[in-house]
Amino acid sequence: MNTFNDIKELISALKREEKLISEMFSKRKSINYKYSDALALVDYDENRIDYLIQRSVVRENGGLLELDDQFLEFFEQILDVNEEINLSYIDENIKNIRENIDYFLNENNENKKYSYLRFIKKTFRKMGIITLRSVVDLRRNIENTFKNEANYKNKQLKLENLDTKRKIIENLINHTLKLINEDEITFFNRALDEELNRIIIELKHQLGESSHNLIEIEKQIIDYLNQIKHQGKFLEKLRKLKYLKDHFTIEAETDIKQIIAAKNQVIFETRLSEPLNLSLDFLRENEKAFETIKKIAKNHKNRKQDKPILADRISDEYLESNIESEVMINLEEIRNKFVATSDNLFNFILNYDFHKEVDFDERVTVFCQIISQYEQELVVEDDFQKTNNIEFAIVYSR
Repeated sequence: MNTFNDIKELISALKREEKLISEMFSKRKSINYKYSDALALVDYDENRIDYLIQRSVVRENGGLLELDDQFLEFFEQILDVNEEINLSYIDENIKNIRENIDYFLNENNENKKYSYLRFIKKTFRKMGIITLRSVVDLRRNIENTFKNEANYKNKQLKLENLDTKRKIIENLINHTLKLINEDEITFFNRALDEELNRIIIELKHQLGESSHNLIEIEKQIIDYLNQIKHQGKFLEKLRKLKYLKDHFTIEAETDIKQIIAAKNQVIFETRLSEPLNLSLDFLRENEKAFETIKKIAKNHKNRKQDKPILADRISDEYLESNIESEVMINLEEIRNKFVATSDNLFNFILNYDFHKEVDFDERVTVFCQIISQYEQELVVEDDFQKTNNIEFAIVYSR
């Protein structure tokens, strides 16, 4: 088996065949990738595929190609789409940290002590990310199992196994916190610097977030298992009734007639709603789901669609620009003209030309408005007069 000579050769090979590798990665769960399909993505140059096979980027088996497990795991880890939860990796990191702490405390050479400390920092940094990722993968696997596993017994068994993994992650979190807070106090007193302190604070935050998520996951698993238990009991009873019905012994071996007669209100009882929403990953990647979607779309293809009713053409007269002008009463202008006269205010307004038709009531309103707004500039006499049954005070300008 050949290997890449350096990182530059590896990156160049992945860049050159990015179209093929990207397509194989996206189809890794839905189809078996054929050698003939891969040729179309490398311009029908078999040497390019042989190059990847020789360097274990892809593997060939009976005319089918698949990404090598090492590269597949690398891509899934980097893109955060992996579904396998590697709990042993977290446990191994804890053991490695304990070993290197012992090496650090026993070492007198400063250079070697620094190398041990650097390894401990790097491992602590990885542990928080790996734990968070494991919790996310656990939640994803739980939802996919409950929504996509058709066999009830396998669904229950898988959920119970995932719950066991949840407990393992919880124990690993507790061991990590115990390592930091209790078991290695001497190490942290000797080696604690600003960088290590920052890493430990971030790690505690990540582990705390993971613990809160695990509590929600536990509730979710309990809810799913209860739903499965309820559905399983119902199906079990249904199978027994069907068996008795098929053998024509249901009336002889059960009291079904008496129960139905006494429970005629069952039809009015509310049904237990347990919706099962299909996951987007299942709809995107499963070929059978795609075929079902196409069949449904075909059935709705000939459905009569109501055409929108078009409105009549707008008449041109509605589009014409009509300007409507209105003469406004300017109180300040009236006041200025009144000041220049010796007439009383009411008589002045009664005979004033407003350049539009203004009735007697509106002129009385203008009279009151001017007195209200320009009271300081007017003299209101004690003398009163009466016009059209309206009694008014005599008002002059100062």
